[in-house]
Amino acid sequence: MSKRVVIDPITRIEGHLRIEVELDANNVINKAWASSTLFRGLEIIMKGRTPYDVGLLMQRICGVCTSSHYLCGTLAVEDAINAQVPINAKYIRSLILTTLQMHDHIVHFYILHGLDWIDVVSALSADPAKAAVEAMKYSATPMAAGEGDLRAAQEKVQGLVNTGKLGPFANAYWGNKTYKFTPEQNLIGLSHYLKALEIQRIAAEAMAVWGGKNPHPQSIVVGGVTCVRDMLDPARLQEFKQKYAHVADFVERVYQADIKMAAAAYAKEPSVLGGCNVDTFMCSESILLNPDDHLFVGGVIRNKDLSKAENIDLDMIEEDVTHSWYDANKPQHPYDGTTIPEHTPFIERDTIVGKRPTINEAGKYSWVKSPRYNGEPVEVGPLATMVVNYAKGNTRVTSVVNEFLQQTGLPAAALFTTLGRTAARMLHTLAISRHGLETFESMVTNLNSDQTTYIEPTIDPKKEYKGVGIIEAPRGFLSHWLRIKDGKVENYQAVVPTTWNAGPIDGNGKVGPYEASLVGLQLEDPKKPLEVLRVIHSFDPCMACSVHVMDYKGQSLSEFRIPAQAM
Repeated sequence: MSKRVVIDPITRIEGHLRIEVELDANNVINKAWASSTLFRGLEIIMKGRTPYDVGLLMQRICGVCTSSHYLCGTLAVEDAINAQVPINAKYIRSLILTTLQMHDHIVHFYILHGLDWIDVVSALSADPAKAAVEAMKYSATPMAAGEGDLRAAQEKVQGLVNTGKLGPFANAYWGNKTYKFTPEQNLIGLSHYLKALEIQRIAAEAMAVWGGKNPHPQSIVVGGVTCVRDMLDPARLQEFKQKYAHVADFVERVYQADIKMAAAAYAKEPSVLGGCNVDTFMCSESILLNPDDHLFVGGVIRNKDLSKAENIDLDMIEEDVTHSWYDANKPQHPYDGTTIPEHTPFIERDTIVGKRPTINEAGKYSWVKSPRYNGEPVEVGPLATMVVNYAKGNTRVTSVVNEFLQQTGLPAAALFTTLGRTAARMLHTLAISRHGLETFESMVTNLNSDQTTYIEPTIDPKKEYKGVGIIEAPRGFLSHWLRIKDGKVENYQAVVPTTWNAGPIDGNGKVGPYEASLVGLQLEDPKKPLEVLRVIHSFDPCMACSVHVMDYKGQSLSEFRIPAQAM
């Protein structure tokens, strides 16, 4: 007899996500549903606005991948009106994106995803001296992994345990049998978790050199950038380079080492050797290194075939809302897309103790739409970037992938797993950290003869325009689509990476990446569904930022009043 397990909300992500799975008698998932439970409507807010405000408003979609929507929205306007952008501005934008990627991936693995692999409770019983020896197996020069550092990390967390205030380590599935690190390996990972808190700050500071602040930088405008003095100040140039080097060193000595350690420890763990059940992967070109070269190229691969890749046809992109809380009678291309809310409630069932509402799989159950490419579900993200570029023979990518596969003994097919998806994000970061300064050097060289950062754009209110901005955000293929009429935004659609990955089943019965990734997964203990979190977190979900939540009956959970004197 089947049974259902609901995890709501999924924590350690950006936004609101509910996962519901149906288990058979052996605790194997045979059906899964991913539901984003909060509506925002930013696409509606954009209508009637001046195109020059698009980037600043759309970056408020997210405070994690903060500059992604800012840049993508600006590119959409520039594409629509055919604005010219100086090469220096393109370099600055690329450097912002480079540091964003490094920052975001480090935060994802250590702060959001790391505790799916690292059992903190086990780390408290580790021998720091043995852990220091263990760390040397994965890095010749470990960072924060000497016996003293490891003991200090252990004592710090033990102090939290002793006070009963566990903070980020509370309410986890510690002790789940699918944790595979030894106590000493767990202690290594725990120490690096703490170190990552410091490193992510430095990465954010590096981005702020060009963006003015982080999150939500302010320096990108239609036609260029505004950070002229930073670009021309030798002290600021050197500051950026030093911070970049510091973060890159962490990627080389820590992040890379920890994923190698995970690859060894989890090489035979069934729950991480699946989790990749769609066949099509897509990415865009990304990280401008010089006027003629990007670090990553764009493309699509089908059937997980690493021997060939094709170019993207934007006309093949559509969004289906059959099982999404929107009204549309057929799949829509983003240029003609609509955002018309049509919410329906979950249904009451007795299949879960305590009688709680569960998804009505025959109806609508998510605020996420279901994008399709040529009618097929697509996975996007660092895994897609790495496999597409591997298939296209991009040597900067094939070198880091082949190095990793050789050192771990894993076959290339292992990339198409939960373990592989997590490793691909590290490899993506590694390729960026090794080559990102090529953009910096290209800019410095160009400044000797050209210091232009802005070309004033024009919008004719008598003309109609349409345009698309496309970048590879930390979570994958991001596109913003808009139409301009009478000098104002007439229509706006943002098709974000998590939309591609988290969308519900479509009108043709085809399942998206999140839901497909869980089918066939066996849970060791349905009351502690760590395996589900590990798979879903490997995508790095980013659903939506919000300022309030409501329960399923629509009742307010909390109410806050601000005293007049505090306003």
